[in-house]
Amino acid sequence: MLRFRNGKAIAAILALSSALALAAKVPAQEVSASKDVAITVYNQNFGLVKDTREINLKGGINFLRFEDVAAAIDPTTVSFTSLTAPNSVAVREQNYQFDLMDESTILARSLGKTVKFRQYLSGGAVREITGTLLSSPSVTVADSNGNISQRGQSIVVKTGSGIIVGASGELEIAELPEGLVAKPSLLWKLECDKAGAHNTEISYQTQGMNWKCDYVAVANADDSSCDLTSWVTIDNKSGATYKNAALKLMAGDVHKVQQPSAAPMMERAMAMDAVAAEPQFSEQSFAEYHLYSLKGRTDVRDNETKQLTLFNASAVPVKKLYVLESNNSYYGGDGQQKQKVNVKLELANSKDNNLGMPLPKGKVRVYKKDQDGAMQFVGEDEVDHTPKDEKVRVYIGDAFDIAAERVQTGQQQISERVQRQSYSISLRNHKKEAVTVTCVEHAWGDWKIVNSSMPYTKKDSHTFEFNVKVAPDTEEKLTYTIEIK
Repeated sequence: MLRFRNGKAIAAILALSSALALAAKVPAQEVSASKDVAITVYNQNFGLVKDTREINLKGGINFLRFEDVAAAIDPTTVSFTSLTAPNSVAVREQNYQFDLMDESTILARSLGKTVKFRQYLSGGAVREITGTLLSSPSVTVADSNGNISQRGQSIVVKTGSGIIVGASGELEIAELPEGLVAKPSLLWKLECDKAGAHNTEISYQTQGMNWKCDYVAVANADDSSCDLTSWVTIDNKSGATYKNAALKLMAGDVHKVQQPSAAPMMERAMAMDAVAAEPQFSEQSFAEYHLYSLKGRTDVRDNETKQLTLFNASAVPVKKLYVLESNNSYYGGDGQQKQKVNVKLELANSKDNNLGMPLPKGKVRVYKKDQDGAMQFVGEDEVDHTPKDEKVRVYIGDAFDIAAERVQTGQQQISERVQRQSYSISLRNHKKEAVTVTCVEHAWGDWKIVNSSMPYTKKDSHTFEFNVKVAPDTEEKLTYTIEIK
């Protein structure tokens, strides 16, 4: 007999879990506890779980129940292997049972059955209501077109005297509906040619596991170097806990056909001085990706966000850049444009700079100490996967004391297909030190610079740059004329 009080199952429901194997109608052998668990987490909201357990198999047909699997498991990815005798054990049938024994499911499976409500009134009086359960909260129904919807927001009971809507109190059900399980379970039908103890490995993919990388950079006074700390944040919402697990993280864009279902991630920034230490992750190239393996083991619990340090690097050389980039996608605009000068920090991911490890994509937060020694946040940016010996640029904000104006000063139609345009860029430096501003300009079509007041560098077919040095409290003016066919 099952009772619910105030809408929640009382503790006695848990005592019935031993009867669940009978509900499955299969005399299945329970698998022993895990000997070893290894998980690989991908930064695309899924993970690969490998669970090693020892089981005793008899010759012929065996039924095996494997509990404690992730609730978000993809059953189509499950693999069962006997490591002891791979060719002697064959999987003939596999079932994934996920109809969990919770209050809403039990009520939904009890529709049409007789139930009893017990309401405890003041003064110790007890009122009992007996009737047929017609509706329960959040019952899934399908219409004639196959559309799924949720109906029934309250409990409806038919009694001998009428219909009661929103019945409450302690609810008593005569028996547990068949087919419910306490935990998501895999049930196998195995055929074994070699009886005895088998060391087995069960592997599967699960949704709800994700990881990301966050970087904390603490810049020095003149922004010539920084201490860089990398944090790995692991978010486990797979519906399972992995104790003493070997942990690996896969970085890269793995192609996978799946429904988009990214769970919101919890942001957490940590500003601290980096301390040089032996990295607790080792890195290796794997296929077209990079794999980071934790030295030692850790517990990854369900509904837990765990943070681990990927590496610490001290005194990483940094170059501060001031960049003014044209916001015109094409030439032909006119008038005056006041634009912001972007501030970026550039560093080389090399061993000479105390780095040299492939950097997973993530958010870089930059901090700096003020004159009082207090740490202040100065900006953040997203960086993509970065191989070793490549440069990383972090856009942290816009310069306060550098003013810029861009003006189109002329336009001529040289011929039916050729235009000549002239531009002037003014840069005013109100800082106490000289700065060099990189002016990034764009052009489309067949173009050439016919004259300019300063040298330029062609970066690609659509981009050219000027490096303009501006002394303190002065103004520099860059002019150029371009012909576009």
